[in-house]
Amino acid sequence: MTAIIETRGLTREFKRRAKGLKHTSLTAVDRLDLQIDAGESVGYIGANGAGKSTTIKMLVGIIVPTSGTVRTCGLDPLAQRRDLARRVGVVFGQRSQLWWDLPVKESFSILAAIHRLSDAAARARRDELIDHLDMSEFLDTPVRQLSLGQRMRAEVAAALLHSPELVILDEPTIGLDVLSKQRLRDFLIAERAQNGTTLLLTTHDMGDIERLCDRVLVVDHGKLAYDGTLPGLSARVGAQRVLVLDLADAGPDLLDIPNTQHMGSEADGMRQRLAFDPAATTGAALLAAVGERAQVRDLTIEEPDIEDVVRRIYLAQRT
Repeated sequence: MTAIIETRGLTREFKRRAKGLKHTSLTAVDRLDLQIDAGESVGYIGANGAGKSTTIKMLVGIIVPTSGTVRTCGLDPLAQRRDLARRVGVVFGQRSQLWWDLPVKESFSILAAIHRLSDAAARARRDELIDHLDMSEFLDTPVRQLSLGQRMRAEVAAALLHSPELVILDEPTIGLDVLSKQRLRDFLIAERAQNGTTLLLTTHDMGDIERLCDRVLVVDHGKLAYDGTLPGLSARVGAQRVLVLDLADAGPDLLDIPNTQHMGSEADGMRQRLAFDPAATTGAALLAAVGERAQVRDLTIEEPDIEDVVRRIYLAQRT
């Protein structure tokens, strides 16, 4: 596979002034080795201050590395920043690339000219994005008058107008309502399926990671703490799933179901919650065991809380 992102020993230190004339050094990214291949969808997660945004800024040439190497789309982000801009789309949740006082469609026209798209190509791509992101109702609205959800849809469209091979999204759904988040997620899934776009996503919304990403990178104090799948991350720290059972009749707590931990009951035992390790048993096996004791009317399986999983892997790294 072709590497879209490749770093070797990537490091970024910041100098900060302490009391008096002394200066201290903060290592935001610490000897980071990454490889992301074409077509992958990767979640890059960690606590605030873990080094996520600093990494992204080095990937696109905004920040100069202190040491190490980085190649994005096979290019040096500093020496070839203009060429790289034609191949990458970036959305920063807290920073706009749209013109604040202009209608949305005027921003799209300016961006099409910057990327040197032909009129026909720009029009076709703009119409496709408008349709998929449901933006027709606010195209003539100045950006400053858009709701947050509308603006983020416009930001994503602006980043994808030139059909980049790599899309980097830094907290793209921050502050969005549930409907707006789902609309963006559905669009990004369709965009990847249609165009093979590579996606790198940083977010504190674990729903984004669960629905959009095939691979997860966890960074802790600038160092890579985990690289693998989301289920693998859960398994590594022993995270449990929870089987939520709605029973036909009230009854005693299901305390002796093998390979489970009873987490609680409601409505005189008509709803019960059993935690289990998916490496030790399956939901089907548990359902069969419960079925010998009670009639099951409905059930759901709750996946591990991903924020808790990340917290656990941090703790494991430090012990």
